[in-house]
Amino acid sequence: MIDIVNLSLQFSGEYLYKNVNLKINSGDKIALVGSNGSGKSSLFKMLIGQLQPESGKIIKQKKLSLGYLPQDIIYHSGNLLLDEVRLAAVDIINLQDKEKEILSELEDTSVDEETHEELIYQLGTIHHRLEELDSYKLDTKIGVILKGLGFSDDDFEKKSDEFSGGWQMRIALAKILLAYPDIILLDEPTNHLDIDSQKWLVNFLQDYRGSIIVISHDRFFVNQITNRTLEIFLGTISIYRGKYDDYLEYKKNRGIELEHRVILQQKKLKETKLFIERFRYKATKAKQVQSRIKQLDKIELLEAPDTEETLDFKFDEAPPGGKIACTLQNIHHAYSTKEIISGYSCEIERGQKIAFVGPNGAGKTTLAKIIAGVLKPTLGECTIGYNTSIAYYAQDIADSLDDELDVIETLTTFAEEKTLAQLRSLAGVFLFSGDDVFKKIGVLSGGEKSRVSLLKVMLSKANLLVFDEPTNHLDISSKTILQKALIDFGGTIILVSHDIDFLAPIAHKILEIHPGSIRMYNGNIHYYIEKKEEEAQQAVEAGKKSEQDNSGLSRKEIKRIEAELRQKKFRSTKGIVEKIQGIENAIEKTEVKVKECESLLSDPETYANPQASKDITTQYQQSKKELQNLLEEWEKLHGSLAEIEKQFEL
Repeated sequence: MIDIVNLSLQFSGEYLYKNVNLKINSGDKIALVGSNGSGKSSLFKMLIGQLQPESGKIIKQKKLSLGYLPQDIIYHSGNLLLDEVRLAAVDIINLQDKEKEILSELEDTSVDEETHEELIYQLGTIHHRLEELDSYKLDTKIGVILKGLGFSDDDFEKKSDEFSGGWQMRIALAKILLAYPDIILLDEPTNHLDIDSQKWLVNFLQDYRGSIIVISHDRFFVNQITNRTLEIFLGTISIYRGKYDDYLEYKKNRGIELEHRVILQQKKLKETKLFIERFRYKATKAKQVQSRIKQLDKIELLEAPDTEETLDFKFDEAPPGGKIACTLQNIHHAYSTKEIISGYSCEIERGQKIAFVGPNGAGKTTLAKIIAGVLKPTLGECTIGYNTSIAYYAQDIADSLDDELDVIETLTTFAEEKTLAQLRSLAGVFLFSGDDVFKKIGVLSGGEKSRVSLLKVMLSKANLLVFDEPTNHLDISSKTILQKALIDFGGTIILVSHDIDFLAPIAHKILEIHPGSIRMYNGNIHYYIEKKEEEAQQAVEAGKKSEQDNSGLSRKEIKRIEAELRQKKFRSTKGIVEKIQGIENAIEKTEVKVKECESLLSDPETYANPQASKDITTQYQQSKKELQNLLEEWEKLHGSLAEIEKQFEL
């Protein structure tokens, strides 16, 4: 589909990548990864033609269609929501316009018979093509996509410019999904999606027949939809088979191996330089000295592996509060005539870590603001517990920063006891590098201001922290450091977030907020997702049981039919089940091989013998490849098994 040939790109005299050769094939689902500033978004812009490479070329298959969702918000205005999304169905719209034109010409009585017949033929061709494109289901498709992305029926008749920035991004995404291009390019698509919308998008993209390339710091999302990883590293771009977690495992082992190679090279360089210095002026060693000088000139220096987690941040210990951090009693809240929260009561105990989840607009942020004390409920009372102090983070809190102070001055205001070096290190973790820490708040972007506000909360000594979407402007490294700090934090945490991977080890209670209902789940985010899936399955089974009970058959007849189906199912699936068992045994053995190699590669003594370490690395890579092939075969067989089993459902 796309061939990238000898591609090079540079900014400010430095190459981001040089002489890159890649092929993007039909059906590839790719995660594009690399450190901030490595050129991920630039690669997207070159693929769509917004940016020209320094050298090389991008060869696209003829009539290839691409859909691009940038990280920056695209604003839509002038049309109703349904009409705006409908604009993406370009082929259908063009055909429908042509259809109207022909119908208008057919109404002209002066048209001769031959022309009339030709117009009728053209009209038939258009109708046939419209049927192929399912044009009569277009509005239904639009409705499914919009509802999947979180829009309600009431939203359909709203003007597109009535929606906020996050919803504007969803409109842009809906148009891409409706257009169904050959390749979709997504730059941080989950930043403004709630968990339900994410799950819907994951299902859509898993079934997508085209290719996908995604840039995302949401590890859970990327693992669900990709089968390749494209990495920008040390000026080149390489592709790896497998999900994002497989790439991370490879990267970890590559880092260990590269670190040992760097150590060995530095040791050799030191010995060579010592020899040169020692015998530089000794005539009998002149040839050997010159030989070693030439060797030094030819050596290509290895770069040390990149390290992401540079700081282990911990919150300063806050004074302990009372047993109850916060009490909500009969909380109601309404905007205009629309009630968002209806009579909710609960006690939040000291040390609890609770995630608020649910669709956008359901009241998550409203309830968080009530707890943080920045919003008074319409009715009811929020009581903060004894000796409880609150720190609140939300992206609009950035507006309260002093534009005249620089980043370091702002942080010093909240952490006078910390040294300049400590503050610079912490700022660096949250993507303020070098002289960025001396930028005035007034010149920072919205994302940068949000990160400063997040740093303020982290430097506070509060024992009740309320976060509203803290990860939207963080990379994976920064998210990991914040995540570890929140895991270790001894106080109480309220987290409004849709980032499943981030929430999983932090929150041990999930408060699901839907319009008109609030429900607590006593478990982490994965427990919550499993319970929701169980509840959905139970609802489906209850519906099936109801259909069976109303079928007019006796219970004895139903049991006989079920027994016959089980026998047929057993005979039909026996062969494939045996194959799956054989594959599972092979997977188990191969996983043992991989773990043995990983153990050897993590042992420094392995690298004392270069040939042995090379052989082990080769064996490791072969075993990983074999394991991936087995897993892919296992997935195919399970897919086939599921299709067979469907035939025997009542």
